[in-house]
Amino acid sequence: MATRIDDLLETAQEIADRLLLILPVGGGVDWSQQQAAIWRAHGFGHVFHAASLDTRLTLDDLRGIDHQKQAIALNTRQFLAGLPANNVLLWGARGTGKSSLVHALVSRYAVDGLRMVEVSRSDLVGIADLGSTLAALPYRFVVFCDDLSFEEDDAGYKALKSALEGSLFKNADNVLIYATSNRRHLLPEYMRDNLQARMVEGELHESEAVEERISLSDRFGLWLSFYPFRQDAYLDVVHHWTRRLAQQHGLVIDSARDLGEAFDVQAAAWALARGVRSGRTAQHFARHWVGSRLLKD
Repeated sequence: MATRIDDLLETAQEIADRLLLILPVGGGVDWSQQQAAIWRAHGFGHVFHAASLDTRLTLDDLRGIDHQKQAIALNTRQFLAGLPANNVLLWGARGTGKSSLVHALVSRYAVDGLRMVEVSRSDLVGIADLGSTLAALPYRFVVFCDDLSFEEDDAGYKALKSALEGSLFKNADNVLIYATSNRRHLLPEYMRDNLQARMVEGELHESEAVEERISLSDRFGLWLSFYPFRQDAYLDVVHHWTRRLAQQHGLVIDSARDLGEAFDVQAAAWALARGVRSGRTAQHFARHWVGSRLLKD
């Protein structure tokens, strides 16, 4: 009899272990202590996973994008004050500070109750459940979709479109969506779409494919565009990060001697090899230069 009971208990434990693999579990995020989390699929549901923001990165560190900083900061302050505010699409060249701007923004306004939930493209199909969950919490949330782009048959496309229309988040006035993308319209653009345009009574009408593509990005109330840096702006960012990293690591530098014309030539060559002048490229060069100097010393 005892052996049979032991077998039943062992079977029950195996079933419980398998259920844990597919059923959602508690999120374990204390929003009073946590600024950010990632919302991921788990079995038949989703859970929150605590995430860390780099609090060393500040809005002042993001240079060459002053207009974008001012616009998104104003929109966020409106949101935190309970005033009308827009969902935001940050689009443009790679490495120009789109994601860093959102992260720094959350760090800056966390003391005012701002929190961030990052959602991947594959998890957007369940964004309605996320809205319902966040609506019950006493914070204001930025749902962050980073490096967002869709294929034509992507299931998350319609889910995000519905959320931006307000039908999914109508009871969650404490939620906004901030998304970054290299594509302005979030979908690939094909020549055949333009070939399907037609003339109607002397007016040019775009094809339905083009209209559908534009319809998603149009639902973001605020568009912020990011472009590759001019040479002077790029070098300004290089100098900023070089000084910042040197100070962090105890490297004493003489700006007039060490960050002169020869330094600028090296930084420009670094960007040329990467094919883009951007804040990310500038930071990478600063790491290389400071690290190599420290190694020599």
